Amino acid sequence: MQPANVRYASQKVAMYYFVAALALFTGQIVFGLGLGLQYVVGDFLFPYIPFNQARMVHTNLLIVWLLFGFMGSAYYLVPEESETELWSPKLALALFWIFLVAGALTIVGYLVVPYAKLAELTGNELLQTMGREFLEQPLPTKVGIVVVALGFLLNIVMTVLKGRKTSITLVLLMGLTGLALLFLFSFYNPSNLVKDKMAWWWVVHLWVEGVWELILASLLAFVLVKTTGVDREVIDKWMYSIIALALVTGILGTGHHYYFIGLPGYWKWIGSVFSALEPIPFFAMTVFAFNMVQRRRREHPNQAAVLWAVGTSVLGFLGAGLWGFIHTLSPVNYYTHGTQITAAHGHLAFYGAYVLVVITMISYSMPILRGREAAPMRAQRVEMWSFWIMTIGMAVMVLALTGAGILQVWLQRLPTEGALSFMATQDQLAFFYWTRLAGGVIFLIGLVAYLASFFVGAGADERAAVGGGAGSLRGQPARQA
Repeated sequence: MQPANVRYASQKVAMYYFVAALALFTGQIVFGLGLGLQYVVGDFLFPYIPFNQARMVHTNLLIVWLLFGFMGSAYYLVPEESETELWSPKLALALFWIFLVAGALTIVGYLVVPYAKLAELTGNELLQTMGREFLEQPLPTKVGIVVVALGFLLNIVMTVLKGRKTSITLVLLMGLTGLALLFLFSFYNPSNLVKDKMAWWWVVHLWVEGVWELILASLLAFVLVKTTGVDREVIDKWMYSIIALALVTGILGTGHHYYFIGLPGYWKWIGSVFSALEPIPFFAMTVFAFNMVQRRRREHPNQAAVLWAVGTSVLGFLGAGLWGFIHTLSPVNYYTHGTQITAAHGHLAFYGAYVLVVITMISYSMPILRGREAAPMRAQRVEMWSFWIMTIGMAVMVLALTGAGILQVWLQRLPTEGALSFMATQDQLAFFYWTRLAGGVIFLIGLVAYLASFFVGAGADERAAVGGGAGSLRGQPARQA
């Protein structure tokens, strides 16, 4: 039976993607804790899961579960924005299982087969694409990702073409198209190391600091439209301004990765200037979110989703904007590149910008997919506590990594004489690594609380309201903005 509040039955496909995303997210955090332990207890899980394997799994799970989250969000958002059923729900389900099975087999391959043997077994000699950070996937997995991405894009495009066109779906399509096309550079692996690193950044940087920002803007705008009731014209103007700034600074800001890889010196200027401007779109996004909430025309019953949305804008600015700016100028990056400061920026940027926006979409849409406009208030309270616990855990990790990075620069990078070796420096950072591990445990507690919120029912007062017809959150059709 179709849930009462779902306008289009095909939106229910999104639930498969959301459940898979949350399961993979949990796996990512568990492996992250294992990595944190290996920093301070070097033989933890060795030789069963050595550091290099655990790191591949941790980073690959991050990418895969976010892609599941983006796809699920699009499958929920696009039918509602286009005012039509999804073009092919069967294709969406087929691609879900293909992606899930391929991802699971790849993770198992990382864990049970030595990487060199895995490359041999999966035909890497036919087209050598393996061995690069974040793009470690075997050739069949990369081909599978392309098939899934193009099939997904076809489904979304055909849905948009047969229905209403909005600025939100337009921006989302731009982001999803860039996501699919830029991944093709993962197949380009020249023998020249400079060309290799250039093309590698076209995937890694232009995904997370380019087209993913378009996806972020469209998802955030959709939730704010639904939860605040602010006129679309107002939100459209903000969104177009933000994405214009994001594209200009993100594309040319790629130059901050070109400082020391053998490219011409003018990239130091281009990279420094435009990377320094990259916090501007994220600051604009923060102002945008607060402005929309303050101008809201309705008090939406799903206050947890509003909290996640505002949290996305604030923490996205701090992680991708402020922590990125800290070490993006070439004279500073000369000393900080590859230190724990980079790790601090990466953790907070991914959490603030992309993890939170996916959870925002899940928080808004899952209650509707389950037949009500919003979760019971008891569940929302648990969910909001989970936001603060995860955010505190992330703050502890990021501050610990930042402190570790500063000390690492001081001991290893700055001295012209008497600098400590890499491993000797790592010994001096043990306190920060233990603190980072404590932050990871706090984060996991917050994640468990978030997952538990899905199973929390209504309190006695809400059940009484349902019985007396006093404005229950259940069974009421959502008002459309």
